[in-house]
Amino acid sequence: MALAIASTALSSLPIRDNIPRKPLTGKLTTALGSGRTLVNATKGVSSVCEPLPPDRPLWFPGSTPPPWLDGSLPGDFGFDPLGLGSDPELLKWFAQAELMHSRWAMLAVAGILIPEWLESLGFIGNFSWYDAGGREYFADPTTLFVVQLGLMGWVEGRRWADMVNPGCVNIEPKLPNKKNPKPDVGYPGGLWFDPFMWGRGSPEPVMVLRTKEIKNGRLAMLAFVGFCFQAIYTGEGPIENLMAHLADPGHCNIFSAFTSN
Repeated sequence: MALAIASTALSSLPIRDNIPRKPLTGKLTTALGSGRTLVNATKGVSSVCEPLPPDRPLWFPGSTPPPWLDGSLPGDFGFDPLGLGSDPELLKWFAQAELMHSRWAMLAVAGILIPEWLESLGFIGNFSWYDAGGREYFADPTTLFVVQLGLMGWVEGRRWADMVNPGCVNIEPKLPNKKNPKPDVGYPGGLWFDPFMWGRGSPEPVMVLRTKEIKNGRLAMLAFVGFCFQAIYTGEGPIENLMAHLADPGHCNIFSAFTSN
């Protein structure tokens, strides 16, 4: 349903053959202009992960990471050329925003690829994710939008409350002689979200798993942007475009979108 609502705007395009309400101006100006740096700004973000070593891989070999990117965040490769994360409160928000967008992007990419693959196998028919918003469902688009808005608003409200007061929305049942995991914003864990207890091990493996998650999420965000451009320029799904490229890589590639008449 979320994909159907989100793709309504895209389906109308021509196809070829909630941060805290604090004043941010001063903070951003300070981060961008004054050169103020806050050492170890991410300390305390998570007590579950093992910080990355000082000789960790960086986005540009030989570069020096800014002081506020000290390796305590998953996926920290020292990339912040504009100094946007020099404010510790903003850095916490940016980290959570990237984490949520990564998870949504991974779900979106899976929701695009799997149905198209099932269609190619003959299990479903007439699938195209980019015009899903223009189809008829069990309710009209306005009703679907209102329902989705209410459900997502409730979930996002609870997530916001957990950022303000970590652990206040935990639903993990409290059992005798059982110690619940310490609240860690963005990683609820527990029986519902970590039934295999992968996030309760030693800090080093937990950091490895979280780094893998954020790296896959970043890749998924880029992939989704690519899917959108493919849908606009070719009117086909990503698997169809991949097969066309493999069959004729010299003509079916990104440059053909700018050179075709």
